[in-house]
Amino acid sequence: MTFSEQSLQGAMNRAGSVDHRLARRHLINEYHRGRLRRDQVCDAHPELIRAARQLGTPTSSPCPICEEDQLVLVTYVFGPRLPKHGRCVTTRAELDRFRRGGEAFTAYLVEACRSCSWHHLLRVVPLGGPVVRRAASR
Repeated sequence: MTFSEQSLQGAMNRAGSVDHRLARRHLINEYHRGRLRRDQVCDAHPELIRAARQLGTPTSSPCPICEEDQLVLVTYVFGPRLPKHGRCVTTRAELDRFRRGGEAFTAYLVEACRSCSWHHLLRVVPLGGPVVRRAASR
């Protein structure tokens, strides 16, 4: 199990959140225009595809490349005292522990196609650590 984009909503408003949807749209457009080959865009690491098959959360969105399978979401967290390859988060409770923790972590929300190995990083979201509040404008 992983998390929808909505499960990260509270954290997405924090400074440091990065949304990669425009880059995704550009890559898909380049593929459909014939400027990129399928093997250039469907090159997910086998570990990501394994995680997508076993732990991914299915979406209602078809793969933008093969259109044969639904996309799945996989969430990885990186930070202190975690393995260098990060940790694949599998429950909301686990995600909340990272979010409430005093140390700073970073969550990566990745979409993947289990059939053709398309993948794309959707969002990078800071979790936990001190929250930096912006000063109110006058």
